[in-house]
Amino acid sequence: MSRLGDIVPKVRSKYGGPFWLTIDIFCGDRGVFERVSRGLKTEAVVELLHADAALLKRFDIDSLNVVKFSIPRPQVQGTRLDRDMHGASFAALVAEMEV
Repeated sequence: MSRLGDIVPKVRSKYGGPFWLTIDIFCGDRGVFERVSRGLKTEAVVELLHADAALLKRFDIDSLNVVKFSIPRPQVQGTRLDRDMHGASFAALVAEMEV
């Protein structure tokens, strides 16, 4: 097994609106995309991010070699309890996952 961040060129998390976060895993080439697509379990992402499995959305976009997740934000953006206005810190967590 390898750390996701060591086998893909980029993992990015970002603002997906005030209620959603988006996590993009740019795989670079077809071989890496297939490895990540098969090896990265949605259940593991749900557990890592403490997300609701019924609301997490996964998109495997083979024409772009990208695996994308959308999750509801833990707190609405900009509220007093929001600790990451842009959602950028989630990429670091996902990059540490084993594939």
